[in-house]
Amino acid sequence: MTMAHLGSPRSRGASEASNVACRMCRSQNTPSRQRMFKSFFLSRRWWPWSLLGSALILFATWYRVSLDVEINEWFGSFYDMVQNALGKPGSVTLPQFWGQLLTFGRIAMLYITIAVVLDFFIKHFIFRWRQAMNDYYMAHWEQLRRIEGAAQRVQEDTMRFARIMESLGVEFMRSLMTLGAFLPILWVLSEKVTELPFVGPVPHSMVWVALMSALFGTVLLALVGFKLPGLEFQNQRVEAAYRKELVYGEDHAERASPPVVRGLFADVRRNYFRLFFHYLYFDVAKWSYLQFAVLIPLIALAPTVVAGVITLGVMQQITRAFDRVESSFQFLVLSWSTIVELISVYKRLRAFERRIEQEDVGPDAPEPAADVPL
Repeated sequence: MTMAHLGSPRSRGASEASNVACRMCRSQNTPSRQRMFKSFFLSRRWWPWSLLGSALILFATWYRVSLDVEINEWFGSFYDMVQNALGKPGSVTLPQFWGQLLTFGRIAMLYITIAVVLDFFIKHFIFRWRQAMNDYYMAHWEQLRRIEGAAQRVQEDTMRFARIMESLGVEFMRSLMTLGAFLPILWVLSEKVTELPFVGPVPHSMVWVALMSALFGTVLLALVGFKLPGLEFQNQRVEAAYRKELVYGEDHAERASPPVVRGLFADVRRNYFRLFFHYLYFDVAKWSYLQFAVLIPLIALAPTVVAGVITLGVMQQITRAFDRVESSFQFLVLSWSTIVELISVYKRLRAFERRIEQEDVGPDAPEPAADVPL
């Protein structure tokens, strides 16, 4: 092999292609930087909001849960009083009745105030998170602008991601705190349950019933809805392609011609109809399970209620504590549709980050393959 051959354009091109491939391989093997999180939570500029704000949200959420515990205790004393009043006329005075209602009003007003103020603060928290992501992505706009639907991802997906993540995060922490507060209550109240139908006596039975009910629902919806994240992601792809062509058509007469627009909208229509079909049987499973779950504590309490070994107030406390514990265990069930949306948004934003991570590869590097349905 001659020196002239080594220095030929074909040889240099092969060498450059090999170098690009090696750099791409290193880039793909590099751990994800997850800038959609780090741009907000690890940036000193946003620490007053990301760290202190998160701490404030957690504290306010814990306080709301503690108020819910007080309301649960109120249910027991109030309905015991109602049972006494109905069973023994004259045993309860009107001032005692009004006093119970005023106690509930005090707790409820405090709960409402905390909820409203917290909701206001969370709106600002979400916008700051969106701003942090927006600033980071716009600093790399030259690399991102070549990705299909880039404008929508920066303008809309950053907002949706921050909103969904904060909503799920708060709900998840509330579920954990509610579980921590009400599980001991239900554990103790379950000692008053004599037996379960078809099973017999079970120690702390209502706790196990709540756990099994939530586990069944979670597994059921996970199996029924496993196709939804990929379909949601594909839906955003076809919507982005349709919207992009229409935007080009505003400035260029040769774009957005009727045949092209009909074809793109046909893709949108086809994907939506597939999505509607899969959500149909998913919703049948979801709402059937949730409606049947309402009856589960009543079925479990049937032998105890018939035997007359608990009061109306205790029954109300048990059913309410059961509902809180079961709802905490049902976090994935109740949030599944939101999680599906989050996965779709997350995958689109990760395409942005992969493009930024390949910045050292060069302008000729292929666009990251993010559009792969689950």
